Amino acid sequence: MDFDTKYNLMKTAGRILSEVLLNLEKEVKEGVELKKLDELAEEMIRSYGAEPAFKNYKAPFAKTPYPYTLCVSLNEIIVHGYPKEKVYLKNGDVVKLDLGIKYQGVYSDSALTTYVGEISEEIKNLILTTKKALKNAIGVALPGRTLGDIGWCIETTIEDAGFKVIKNLCGHDIGEILHGELQVLNFGDPGKGKKILPGMFFTIEPMASISSENAVSDDDYVYRTHDGSISTHFEVTIVILENKNEVLTPII
Repeated sequence: MDFDTKYNLMKTAGRILSEVLLNLEKEVKEGVELKKLDELAEEMIRSYGAEPAFKNYKAPFAKTPYPYTLCVSLNEIIVHGYPKEKVYLKNGDVVKLDLGIKYQGVYSDSALTTYVGEISEEIKNLILTTKKALKNAIGVALPGRTLGDIGWCIETTIEDAGFKVIKNLCGHDIGEILHGELQVLNFGDPGKGKKILPGMFFTIEPMASISSENAVSDDDYVYRTHDGSISTHFEVTIVILENKNEVLTPII
């Protein structure tokens, strides 16, 4: 697939995904069943003529396919939480929504963090800091810079605010495949790592917590903080152009 075709398809896929994800965020309310969010996500995706990217997808790091359309990760769960039946949102829950779609042969991937009812000022600050880390990272994801610049930007934004960056989960390249081999780490050194070049498509996805920098796995998919502290996750898909980048999933 040539770049122009891919770019135009990725723009459409990103727009669809952003609209679905932001509409899902509005449904995050006390008493809502996680399975209902999953069903709504699939319904909306298909209404756009797209397909769920995660449902029945076997990730490179997993032994089994993922059985749902949407990842809903609550509180200490960082990523890939299951939207199960008879699990209901409650006051104080910190909710990470992570969603991918396939549209005419290309993939888009994005995530956001929201919450139900009342949460502490510390947790609000954690959410705002993680979002800020993403915005700062987007600002340095430019042609000629490096992936180390992105990682350093995310790490310092989160650590300077007194929180911990999750170091063993990362972003990835994306396009005609959902997960490539590229690792866009959430820590690093300025000027180090792979050079960012025009034509690249990848995700930036800062993950942070109150006090844990390591994710531990429950199974093939579910990762939580090692100490049980609250976690956050934001993610966008971007493309690198000749003199700038473009966020294809504008959810922040």
